[in-house]
Amino acid sequence: MKNLNRTIFSLLALAMIAFSCKDLSEINENPNGVAPETVNPNLIMPTVLTTAAKLYTNLGYQDIAGVVQHTQKDAWASSHNDYDWGGSQSWNDYYGVLRNNDLFYQRAVENNFEFHQGVALVMKSFMFGLITDLWGDAPYTYALKGEAGAVEDILPAYDDQEVIYKGVIADLETAATLLSKSKSEYQGIVDEVDVYYAGDPTKWRKMANSLLLRYYLRISTKLPELSKAGIEKIMSDPAKYPIITSMADDATMSYPGNNSDDSWPANAVIDASGSNYRRIKMCATLVEKMQMLDDPRLGIWASKVEIPLVYDPTLPDGTDEIIDGKRYLSTDMVGSTDIDTDPEYVGMPPSYSALPSIYNLNPTPGQTSRNPHVSFLNERYMEASGDLLKSRLISAAEVNFILAEAALKGWSVGGTAKTYYEAGVKASLSTWTVGGDYATYIAGDGVAFDNTLEQIIEQKWIASWTAATEAWFDYRRTGIPNLKAGPAAKRDALPVRFYYMVDELSINAANAAAAMSKLEITSFSQADQQNSAWSKQWLVKGTNLPW
Repeated sequence: MKNLNRTIFSLLALAMIAFSCKDLSEINENPNGVAPETVNPNLIMPTVLTTAAKLYTNLGYQDIAGVVQHTQKDAWASSHNDYDWGGSQSWNDYYGVLRNNDLFYQRAVENNFEFHQGVALVMKSFMFGLITDLWGDAPYTYALKGEAGAVEDILPAYDDQEVIYKGVIADLETAATLLSKSKSEYQGIVDEVDVYYAGDPTKWRKMANSLLLRYYLRISTKLPELSKAGIEKIMSDPAKYPIITSMADDATMSYPGNNSDDSWPANAVIDASGSNYRRIKMCATLVEKMQMLDDPRLGIWASKVEIPLVYDPTLPDGTDEIIDGKRYLSTDMVGSTDIDTDPEYVGMPPSYSALPSIYNLNPTPGQTSRNPHVSFLNERYMEASGDLLKSRLISAAEVNFILAEAALKGWSVGGTAKTYYEAGVKASLSTWTVGGDYATYIAGDGVAFDNTLEQIIEQKWIASWTAATEAWFDYRRTGIPNLKAGPAAKRDALPVRFYYMVDELSINAANAAAAMSKLEITSFSQADQQNSAWSKQWLVKGTNLPW
């Protein structure tokens, strides 16, 4: 027994000596975590993809849908309806995605996973493209280097917007090359972690080239020769530069609907009160345009009014009663109030009032209102998941409208403006399950192609439903559609950018000030001066657009 005890003691002593000789960085490891330097890229990929898609959808389904007048809110509405953004909008979540994506890329390089490298470069381009689209100049070259510890890494300089767009284009070209092999030639692909394309390199390659079309067109006013050459190069060789041409290749992400983190935003399942869904209403600008065009997508996106208003001047004074599901009103009960008596769809006018819930003689105005006289979104948007409830990053419809605009400019893109315009309309109708109505719709008044940019951009604006950021960026560079701010809006014009956030202005003050000095102050900047949502970034500076 003594010998056994001595043996155990000796082993314990050796273990303690070995332990004491270890560097603290070796022993201070989280047993429940995965070290960044050893993590498998497949563990990072779904976080990057899901977070990026949710950020993009939260823009296009929430406040930017309000800016481009797809929707309005009738409670807690000032940010959505009136552009009251508080003079500060954070990009922390966007750079958070980029930090994870940078680790994803580095680990892909270290493992020689070329598919993952290509995907990471696509997502880097998508996120940096979105940041510069929203804010203008931003940290790019020196971004994501804070751990290096130098002052210029912790407080990075801002790159010019032009530099960022050119960097985005270069990375997308590299990504498309990395993604040009057949699936069997790659290592490490796990289909299940790719929530966009299930590990399909060809579809990722199409996404990269389609995003190139997006960004080349984005800079077409400021850099027309580069834009023209880039788009014509892609369209001159379909085998080398495949693009998204069918909805099967759209870059989308479905929502499982299990909890608040993986469900469609503002649903009435996870939020059992339904208040977030209930506040969102169709905007009159979109509703009336779609009614004018007899657009079959309207019934997919909107609900009919629960109780239509009927104004009848022959009714005796004091009449205000519901008969057979309609609310009948006499002249004195309406007074001078503007009302919408459409029997099917009623949209809320943009920036209607500081108390938008009063619209159309709502009997229960206020924050908990349920207005039966304005169209709610279709009931499918109450669900946490569904076949049509998807983040839509780029689509065949958008690509075809891009090419229609390029063809209208006279660029060589392998087809006519009419052909691409009609393909864009058809793709959107098919996406929203009403493709069977295409032949009738495309022949209708206002839809049959009239060879104008206005028509292309208006159809693209309609098709951007739930992905409205693209409609905002198109409006900003073209002034189309001719959207007007409402009476309660913070300014008499639509905004053109996001505010730099207050933390950045105070912590990274010198670099932020240098970026702001390049913004063009406009008559709508007012007290905000340079850091205004109405000050123009390089992309629209000096263009007299959109106003």
